[in-house]
Amino acid sequence: MKQVKWILVLSLFGFLSPVYAVSTLDELVSKVRREAAKDIRFDQERERRFIQERDQQQAKLNKLRNELAAADQKAEKLRSSFQENENKLAEMDGQIASQAGELNELFAMVQQNAAEIGSLLDRSMISAQYRDRGEFLNKIIQRESAVSMETLQSLWLVLIDEMHETGKVSRFTGPVITLDGEEKQQAVTRIGAFNAVSEGKFLRFLPDGHKLVELARQPAPRHQRMAFELEQAQEGWRMMAVDPSKGAILALLVESPDLIERINQSGAIGYLILAIGAAGLLIVLWRGAVLSMAWLRIKGQLLKDENLDNNPLGRLRNSIVSVQARSSEILAARLDEAVGQESSRLFFGLTALTVFAAVTPLMGLLGTVIGMIETFQSISLFGTGDPKLMAGGISYALVTTQLGLAVAIPLLLLQSFLHAQANRIVEILDQQSTRLFEQYEQPAAGL
Repeated sequence: MKQVKWILVLSLFGFLSPVYAVSTLDELVSKVRREAAKDIRFDQERERRFIQERDQQQAKLNKLRNELAAADQKAEKLRSSFQENENKLAEMDGQIASQAGELNELFAMVQQNAAEIGSLLDRSMISAQYRDRGEFLNKIIQRESAVSMETLQSLWLVLIDEMHETGKVSRFTGPVITLDGEEKQQAVTRIGAFNAVSEGKFLRFLPDGHKLVELARQPAPRHQRMAFELEQAQEGWRMMAVDPSKGAILALLVESPDLIERINQSGAIGYLILAIGAAGLLIVLWRGAVLSMAWLRIKGQLLKDENLDNNPLGRLRNSIVSVQARSSEILAARLDEAVGQESSRLFFGLTALTVFAAVTPLMGLLGTVIGMIETFQSISLFGTGDPKLMAGGISYALVTTQLGLAVAIPLLLLQSFLHAQANRIVEILDQQSTRLFEQYEQPAAGL
């Protein structure tokens, strides 16, 4: 390309200056040749460098190819090793899963047992003395701590402690909620896991907070006396009433109505039955005192010859004094009249007792009918889903029946006793009237 360029330049000079071209043509040719040789050398040098660079690049390429082949071989080895490791990991995962399944079953069983033991401890009265003994169980239940041999040992140790404390009578100082709502630190005597007493009063255990509360209604005084003696005892054996239900019976004691509440459940009929019973009791006391006094005075009259007006026998003797000179018919009539009058006095009020004894069961039956009517009305309105809705009518029915029988039976027995006592006095009067008739009849017949 450069040669063509120079030829064009020379041709241009030849047209412009023909004379000068003739003189310098040799120089121009020589210069062209030099430039051509220079270009040839330049091209050769460039070709040499190109070949050299090509050889270098080829060497690098061969080196890279060798490295790539080595890397491929290494990668193949790594892939083979990776696959082997994957197979080993899969096998180990299978073994871990198999072993983990057994461990998970074990952990689940431990967690379940911990929950059951925790529930047992929360309901146990022993927790009022040892309030924080079940804290580690909550960590097991919530899986906040791993299950270890120490944990398993703690489970059966706390059960052994529970069994051991159940058979002990222990004293400790702890918070007790009194009836006025105040929480006081008091000396508490715990009888196993069954009862707790303080200052002679029975306590109820509250699982929420593990606290002890005084019962709103205490058991019988003899049971409280046992509790007080147990608290004061230092050694030896003591008799104590124990609630085997661990507080359930004592809790029902608070809910069960006392005598006054049961009477209030009977309503107006119950009050009327009690009023009749009270009236009957007054009659029994009055007539019992009268008959007893009459009996004592008659016995004293039998030992004396004088006639007294303070007893039936004395009045019987005085009744025939004015008829000594009359006929036997008049004497017998007078004695019969006197015995009849005294009998009326002796049996006075006993008929009322008989009526009371007969009426009170009927009134109780009336209360039963009314209570059953209320029960059936409750069933018709609300159904039988809630037994408490029927309890009011049933309680009314049963309490009125109970009151009626409780009043009637003693009145009937007392009336029978008083009637027998009056009959005994009347028999004595009959015997004495016969003797008086025989005694006063002979003088009257002689006249």
